[in-house]
Amino acid sequence: MTAPDPLPPSRRLAASLAEPASLPRAGSAAAARLLRFAALFPAAVFLLTVLSPPLNHDVAAVLNFAERMLAGERLYAELIDVNPPLVFVLNLLPAAIGAWTPLDAVQGLLLCLLGLCALSAWLALRLARPGAGPIEAASLAVAVPLLTLIAGYDFGQREHLMAVAALPYLILAARRMEGSPPGLGLALGAAVLAALGFALKPHFLAIPGLVEALVLLRRGPSRAMRDPAPWTMATIWLLYLASLPLLFPAYLDHVLPLVWGYYLDLGGFAWWQVILTERLGTALMLLLPLTVVAARPGAGALPKVVAAAAIGAAIAAVVQHKGWSYHALPVRLLAGLLAVVLAARWLDRALPAPRAVRMAPAAAVIAAFAVGIHGFTGAEAPWRQVTWSWSRGGEVTTLLRRQAYGERLLVLSPDVFPVFPAVNYARAQSTLRTMTLWLLQGVYQTCPEGGARYRETWEMSRTEFFVYRTVAEDFSHAPPAAILVSTRPGIPVCGREFDFLEYFGRHPLFAETLRHYRPAAEIEGYRLLRRED
Repeated sequence: MTAPDPLPPSRRLAASLAEPASLPRAGSAAAARLLRFAALFPAAVFLLTVLSPPLNHDVAAVLNFAERMLAGERLYAELIDVNPPLVFVLNLLPAAIGAWTPLDAVQGLLLCLLGLCALSAWLALRLARPGAGPIEAASLAVAVPLLTLIAGYDFGQREHLMAVAALPYLILAARRMEGSPPGLGLALGAAVLAALGFALKPHFLAIPGLVEALVLLRRGPSRAMRDPAPWTMATIWLLYLASLPLLFPAYLDHVLPLVWGYYLDLGGFAWWQVILTERLGTALMLLLPLTVVAARPGAGALPKVVAAAAIGAAIAAVVQHKGWSYHALPVRLLAGLLAVVLAARWLDRALPAPRAVRMAPAAAVIAAFAVGIHGFTGAEAPWRQVTWSWSRGGEVTTLLRRQAYGERLLVLSPDVFPVFPAVNYARAQSTLRTMTLWLLQGVYQTCPEGGARYRETWEMSRTEFFVYRTVAEDFSHAPPAAILVSTRPGIPVCGREFDFLEYFGRHPLFAETLRHYRPAAEIEGYRLLRRED
């Protein structure tokens, strides 16, 4: 008679799968080093990717505004943008590095971003569950640092900053749910970092809202209300909100009406169309079944917290109704983290403890490559980096480096990319009060009445007249070294194409100053004019 097998089928399967992975025994130092190198390889690839040009266009534009702030221009008065002020204030640090050290501002920004990634990963791993199994601990040790880097082309976007800043907070929330909070210093550090990340956009508050509701449900009101973490975050948010009318009154008085009147309708999708976009839809296909698994009673606190945060990130993406790649980025990152945690915990439960210890290094390698492949799937990196030198953006960069390096530049274009980061790489300074001419796109979404191509000054709204007047006056008051003009205005054709030089040339100040400029170069989509000295 055959003796009964003491292991259930699931554990027998896991044990048989684990046998090949247990080849590197404790005494095999060379094999252990090889596994450690293999686990770090995806992170090294992504690190090389984010250090290579191009810098994300929105990130570059915000950095350029911060450089101009540091030079004395006033935010929301001479620098008009829809973003709340926190992201510009944070970018003053890399702008200062670029102004006061041998590094330029782009290098300073990358240094600061990598510092944030290192701080977040260190905090998150310090907060990781003390009783975590060997496979979970090993997998998190490689997955968490890697997740901070896999944003690719969206590295440095506000969604990326928020997701990176939130990682320690999510692990802290799980420990709070389990009744094993860490020391006060670690808890407050994670709360402060997360509060700053969530404050970058009001939509992001959906994430701590769902996570704190989960903590409240598990711990009960009496214990949850005594926890310092949510109160620390709430205090930071209230102080930030109170600072707006004191430090940035123009944002509330002038910029928010522009956002509501023009920006929200540019390129907007219905909520269901956002869900069906390529990146968010794919991320939700991974997230939703994992959320069902995480909701099971035996899954533990961390999977539930990560799933709640990912759902909050999806809500934030849908509310913005743009469907852009970086809006879906936090959902993709958190879905990857959730998959790693669930798989690692299943293996820790399924395998005997000694075998789990032996398998942990190999499991970490698998987790690293799985997260890496997840990061590259459907992403723009590393393909933008590989093709940058001969792409349209690379050509604009070469043009500006040759014709306007380190000089002041009037940019008449509705495009953030490729104007940025080309302006940054050429160390030029835009003179436009807005990042682009998106306001003209907003006011000319429909053709003027009567068949005219442009509105007369008495027909213009206050918003259009503001753009028309300030561009002409600024141009005349301090003529820049060059003008970069887009030949693709992104405005509906009303009888004929919209021409930025023709439009602003109707202003006498602009027309008189423009007489001193001559065509210098032209590439696909752009013309460059240089001032005659």
